Order: sequence, then structure tokens, then C-alpha cells
Amino acid sequence: MASREMPAVDLDAEHLLRTASAETGLEDFGDGSFLPALEMLVHSLSTEASLNAIGRHMQYQRILNSLKNRLRTELWFSRHPEIEDEVLAPPLVIVGMTRTGTTLLHRILASDTRFYAPLWYEVRNPAPYEDWRPLGQDQRIVEARAEVAALLEANPEIAAIHPMDPLGADEEILLLEHSFYSYVPTSFAHAPAYGDFVARADNTRAYQYLRRQLKFLQWQKKQRGEQALRWLLKAPHHLHFMSVLLTVFPGIQVLATHRDPVVSIPSTASFYYNLQLTGSEHADKHVVGREVLDVFARGTGHTLEARENAEAQFHDILFEQTVSEPERVVERIYEFIDLELTSEATAAMAKHRDANKRGDRPAHEYTLEEYGYTEAGIRERFARYCARFIRPV
Repeated sequence: MASREMPAVDLDAEHLLRTASAETGLEDFGDGSFLPALEMLVHSLSTEASLNAIGRHMQYQRILNSLKNRLRTELWFSRHPEIEDEVLAPPLVIVGMTRTGTTLLHRILASDTRFYAPLWYEVRNPAPYEDWRPLGQDQRIVEARAEVAALLEANPEIAAIHPMDPLGADEEILLLEHSFYSYVPTSFAHAPAYGDFVARADNTRAYQYLRRQLKFLQWQKKQRGEQALRWLLKAPHHLHFMSVLLTVFPGIQVLATHRDPVVSIPSTASFYYNLQLTGSEHADKHVVGREVLDVFARGTGHTLEARENAEAQFHDILFEQTVSEPERVVERIYEFIDLELTSEATAAMAKHRDANKRGDRPAHEYTLEEYGYTEAGIRERFARYCARFIRPV
């Protein structure tokens, strides 16, 4: 759709709050800790992002959607206070830089039905509509399919970088987006002031809201007849807030994925650039490159420090191992979490791998130079990380 065809929207926090309430007939947004982050987000998008009409409309709709989900969430909790009583076993969480095999590993393990996995349509819209029936048609799935189709139509290159499946296991960073403490907007738009705000803020309330949403989704899954042992989560975002994750979810176990940053960082920059290109003609590869390098260098450094007192909770996995010997990687994971690897789980994982081979997607092409990188420059920023986890070539 051409930019001129998009309706004008008002990226103003108060306007968005009023609109969300007017369109849902609801007023309770829950914990008000999201408000400063919301205000910073709309300010940053309006003054820094150079959004075109499509970009403004996309950001407006994402923000409005999150606000509506907050309103519906509180409605469902008021209708069913027993949701608060849902017990969350310590999750198994996959954490690593983007492009280190986190999605591949997440979807392989999610084939084991003994794990609850957040699905794409659930993280985009965790709160069902008011007329939701557990075994009936779910409007959220209809909307998710349409949204994925629109994203891929706007920029088909995204399919070569990240597989998008409305019913597939996906990242809970999209749940954090509803707290407004999330790096999701900075992947879709150049919003450095907002990114700095999130980086410097105490993210505890955001992760507590994530915990609340997982209880809500677990309750929904049980209404559909699903029963599992624990959540299987995945988000590179946790690199930046590992200390908070460990505190809010005591006893979690972390599958830490690793790949040479000389490969993963440019690939991530390419992904973010292609996301931003949809919403702005001013997307700049070198600006995106600098921001990606800075964010992930800080994030990996933080996680290295956070795990010093929690090493027993971490299990390290190299990307090359996930690709070349997935069965052995899975066996080691199940030993780490002390769970029997059943024949049913093994068969389901093999079926998933056969149906989702990398060769079935177009190649993802990019160079270091086009994003302003040099191999030496990347290695310098990740020297401590590489010394511990990356084998010399």
C-alpha cells in the first residue's frame, strides 16, 4: 500500500489511551508503570524516526493494540480472579544474540507437548476478545494471519531472515511490548531516545507484567485442554536484562546460544534494516549497524556478569552444534533439565525439522561493509565474549 493511501494518525500518548478506551469501552489499564515508557516511545517515534505514512500507521496500530490488550487483560482477570492462582513452574528460557539459532532451537523443543510455548498470535494479542470461547474460532488467529501476510507483502526479504508463523512458537519479547519496556519498537524504527530509556530503566515491573501475562496464557491453554510441565521461552532481549529475569523468575534454567558475532551482528543489522525500511525511506544501514553493535555488546556483557553467581542455571550451546548435530544437542538439554527424552518427543522434533529446512527459504544476503562493520571492529567489542564461547578459526 502506498504511503499516501494511509490515514493520518495522531502519535500522542493521551490520544492513544483515550482511543483504546473508547474502542473497547474499558478503562482499567492495570499497573500504571507503563505510562512513562509509553510517553517516551511516542515522543521518540515522532521526533527521531522519520516515519512515512505507513510507518506512522504501523506504529500507531501496534501501540493501540497493546493498550487494548492491557484493557482486555484486566477485564479477564476481573472475570476470572482464579487466573492469579496459576502456578508457574520455573521456565526453561533460550537466550542468545539474534541469529544464533534461538528460533530454530525454540521450535524444535516446542514440538514436545510437555512444554507450554507462547505462539505468535498469543504474544501479539495475549488477551482474547470478550466473546472468546476456548474451543471456538479465535479472532486473534485470523488477525495474526493477516498481519504476517501484510508484513511479508510489504517486504518479502523478511522471510529470508526470520520465519514467521502465526501459529508457531515465538518470542515473549512481544509480550514485554505490552508493558512498553521492550526493544521491539527500535527494531521497526530509529528511536534511540526510547531505546536509551528502556536500557537505563528498572525493568522489574515489565518482567513482573510478563509473569502476569504468562499466567493468563497458561490459564487460556488449560481452558483449551492443554497440560504441560513448564514454559519454554525464548528472547534475545533477555541478554540485556538477565539479572532482572533471574530475580523475577527464580529457579529458571537458561539455554545460552552462541555464534561468532562477526556473523550474527551483521545478520541482525540486516534484519532490523529491512524491518525499518517498510516504515521509513530514511532507514540508514550504518546507523542501524551502530545501534545493533552497541546494544548487543552491552547485552552480552551484562549477561556475562549476571551469570557469575548463577552458572549452574546455564547450559551453553553453539550454533554450529544446533545445525550439525541437533539430536545430540537435544539429548544434552534434556540431561541438563533432568527430563526424560521420550520417543514421542523425539519423533515430533524430527518431523518439525523435516518440515522446516533452511533450504526451503530464500537466502539471506548481506555484507559486513554495507553496515559499516569490519571483522576486527566487531571482535574488539566482543573480546571477552569471544574468548569464552567462540572457537578460534
